Amino acid sequence: MSGEEIIATLETDLDERLRFAGGFVALTGRRILWRDADTKAWQHCALASSLQLVHHDHAGVGTLQLQDASRRLASWRFTLAQNVAATRLQSRFEQLLDVLSSGTSESPEAELLCPTCKAPLDPDDEECPNCAQELTAPPSTWTLLRLWRFARPYRWPLLAGFLLTLASTAATLVAPYLSMPLMDKVLIPYQNGVPIDVHLVTLYLGGLAASALVAWGLGWARTYILALVSERIGADLRTTTYEHLLNLSLEYFGGKRTGDLMARIGSETDRINVFLSLHLLDFATDVLMIVMTSVILFSINPWLALVTLLPLPFIGWMIHVVRDKLRTGFEKIDRVWSEVTNVLADTIPGIRVVKAFAQERREAQRFRDANRHNLAVNDKLNRVWSLFSPTVSLLTEIGILVVWAFGIWQVAHDQITVGVLTAFLAYITRFYTRLDSMSRIVSVTQKAAAGAKRIFDILDHVSSVPEPANPQPLPRVEGRIEIDDVGFRYGNRAVIRGVDLTITPGEMIGLVGHSGSGKSTLVNLICRFYDVSQGAIRIDGHDIRDIAVADYRRNIGLVLQEPFLFFGTIAENIAYGKPGASREEIIAAARAAHAHEFILRLPQGYDSLVGERGQGLSGGERQRISIARALLIDPRILILDEATSSVDTETEKEIQKALDNLVRGRTTIAIAHRLSTLRRADRLVVMDRGKIVEVGPHEALMEAQGAYYRLYEAQARNVDTEAVSPEWKNAPKLEGTPS
Repeated sequence: MSGEEIIATLETDLDERLRFAGGFVALTGRRILWRDADTKAWQHCALASSLQLVHHDHAGVGTLQLQDASRRLASWRFTLAQNVAATRLQSRFEQLLDVLSSGTSESPEAELLCPTCKAPLDPDDEECPNCAQELTAPPSTWTLLRLWRFARPYRWPLLAGFLLTLASTAATLVAPYLSMPLMDKVLIPYQNGVPIDVHLVTLYLGGLAASALVAWGLGWARTYILALVSERIGADLRTTTYEHLLNLSLEYFGGKRTGDLMARIGSETDRINVFLSLHLLDFATDVLMIVMTSVILFSINPWLALVTLLPLPFIGWMIHVVRDKLRTGFEKIDRVWSEVTNVLADTIPGIRVVKAFAQERREAQRFRDANRHNLAVNDKLNRVWSLFSPTVSLLTEIGILVVWAFGIWQVAHDQITVGVLTAFLAYITRFYTRLDSMSRIVSVTQKAAAGAKRIFDILDHVSSVPEPANPQPLPRVEGRIEIDDVGFRYGNRAVIRGVDLTITPGEMIGLVGHSGSGKSTLVNLICRFYDVSQGAIRIDGHDIRDIAVADYRRNIGLVLQEPFLFFGTIAENIAYGKPGASREEIIAAARAAHAHEFILRLPQGYDSLVGERGQGLSGGERQRISIARALLIDPRILILDEATSSVDTETEKEIQKALDNLVRGRTTIAIAHRLSTLRRADRLVVMDRGKIVEVGPHEALMEAQGAYYRLYEAQARNVDTEAVSPEWKNAPKLEGTPS
């Protein structure tokens, strides 16, 4: 390759038999070269306008094929870890062919586009910055200022709280000021033989008592008002975050752990709430106290005041250094703590599986490991904090010592009185106490900033299924669905490619195909759980992306393979999609779903409580309640996703009767691995590798002897094999059993 510039490369990691093996593909300005994964021999092909480089992926395996007009020249397989490099290679290859076709001598600056969002992608980027789901920057204290959007509705109570804080702080500063005349005009003259002026003493002591009472009253009022406001800000923050979370697409939840999201909405908002109600109030009080005390100190004696402020630069420098470590440390603690809650979120709902496989010790060890990790991260941060806090206290003690020394020197030289020094010491004690308190607030401030960042990570996330800017009104739905050249990529993996299908109102469609062929993905696109990457899906001629999401989904009934029931009564679960349904409507839906009889056998009938996720009911009973839930909303479009796959034959018959009532007069799309359950379908749609390969009724597809025929025959052979298994045929006869 002397004199040739390598434009793009791809390291392949699979051979043609999908075994792990290393290969290499390189693209230059004149040819494409590759090293075979099996023989390790180098081969090459000169670039020509007739060449084509085809890239596709399926079930976690990517394929790149080099073809000319008549045949395939080479093929390379790789895992999806190499998909970005493969996309880059294909993009550069096509650009070089464009150059050859146009006859220009210089290759234009290549621009690689992200396969997901089509944004320009740097060749060295492993992922598109636009597609990154989480902000990776460390939390900043300025993040707390973003909470103003939640505090803004309460700005007048906040202003009242601030004024009360100002007044109460001023009231607490009266006492040290009155100690000066009390010392200089009462106590010291008394030591010199002057009798005590009772009236003057009463006046000063009354002033001290009055200032204490005023400070108490103002402090109570400001604490109560600001506590009420902070609770409401915290509640609004939780509600807004949860509502935003509900409006995010399934794509977001696919990459998140339940425990982590629960920790963000629960403990993080609670931490912010505590910061707003307690620590922010303390911080404001400390700042006001320090500022007002400084003014009083300078008004009494400027030189002594300057000596008082000597430790401030050192404390400020320490706060700056420690703050950065605390900021990243507390965010890491939050992430590690979510690992602990993730173990709980996994184990408690799956406790049956844990006990069934006797994995209590293993899960306990998982929790112990997560807890130990949490402990180690906290210990590391505490080493920093444990050094910082005593150091600040030491500096404040040194400051008081310096003031004592300089004050005694000034008293000795008759520059100040003992009363002034006493008042000064009282003020600087408060000054340094507030300074120490402010330094400690650094810790809780960084905790709150880390929590706020994790909250705003959710609030800043834009749903991949956005609401239309100008939603079209949806008239009464007839149920006609048009799928027009639809493609969908999940990350870097193409799942659906070039799907075209029209479903007429009231028609029942059966989706069949091997696992991973794209059936559930197509259903998810029809439900608009995800948005298509290319093409469009229309309902009655309207692009579903132009319809408000809630308006569209109200017309869809969904019955899943694993029905999800919420904790509550049977009636509440049936009426989940229509909360205002009457008891008569609920019972009618249950009757149609063949659920009425078993519901009446429950202790409280329709008011019987269902355990979490329906644990108190059998699989068939949960499924029939799910069908009743779908019936109650009277949808025009019905999605059945393996609705009978996880139940026995007798239960399946009961569910099938319920489904017969459910599908009547509705556009229905059913997914089933048991092909026999789709005999009632008007048409069967056979999918393979994200594409539709056959469409037609059962009889026609069987006659064609194509993909559906092979699926059906393979399933029939499995049923026959299971009916009389060879292991049972050859099993030794037990002693005492008849021949």
